[in-house]
Amino acid sequence: QVPLVESGGGLVQAGGSLRLSCVGSGNIFRSLLSLNSMGWYRQAPGKQRELVASVLTGGTTKYADSVKGRFTVSKDNDKTTVYLQMNNLKPEDAAVYYCHADFIPPGGGLHNIWGKGTLVIVSS
Repeated sequence: QVPLVESGGGLVQAGGSLRLSCVGSGNIFRSLLSLNSMGWYRQAPGKQRELVASVLTGGTTKYADSVKGRFTVSKDNDKTTVYLQMNNLKPEDAAVYYCHADFIPPGGGLHNIWGKGTLVIVSS
């Protein structure tokens, strides 16, 4: 079972909005691993994957400078569903957006899982 499933991508005109959703499920969310954060990365052609926004289990959020004031990351009360509200989209935002979660294993370190990605296309 895929532990992270994204939805909500698609084609939108510049200036428009999209809301991405990511549902976490499966054994890893019921394991002894402690969920540290969930959030979103994106990767555009020819560019490295970059953090867009994330939220720690405690509620602290982090945003890339390029999306501050336009994007909002949030979670449901179950703490395993995360959203990315994207407003005033720009052509530069076009990318594959990947849901991400990381966990702290009992022995320490950090374990990362990724969704398969959802494509966002922004037309000029």
